[in-house]
Amino acid sequence: MSKPLGPYSPVVRAGDFVIVSGQGGMAGGKVVDGGVSAETTQTMKNVAAQLATVGATLGDVVKTTCFLTDMENFAAFNEAYSAALGNHRPARSTVAVAGLPAGFLVEVEAWAYVPQG
Repeated sequence: MSKPLGPYSPVVRAGDFVIVSGQGGMAGGKVVDGGVSAETTQTMKNVAAQLATVGATLGDVVKTTCFLTDMENFAAFNEAYSAALGNHRPARSTVAVAGLPAGFLVEVEAWAYVPQG
């Protein structure tokens, strides 16, 4: 996993919830090539990797907040996002932003519900 790009924790447990800070399409310390589809695929792999560090999976995700630098990429983003989640459909918000760290085209924050015990 890549180091965080700022002063934050990539994943935090708060009671029964696990919150994954915004992840982008970075692998090996650099943004993956291939546009929004490739970035989204890697982004979701990064979300899954962060979840795994606390014993959670993408299937535990109940809410995502997704950021796109260009809504023209919405359909391609949806395709890669859906492929990563299979039939699981958490609640979601998707917003357009002027820019993202490291020049990402997409970023995804996730909240998972994982009861302790």
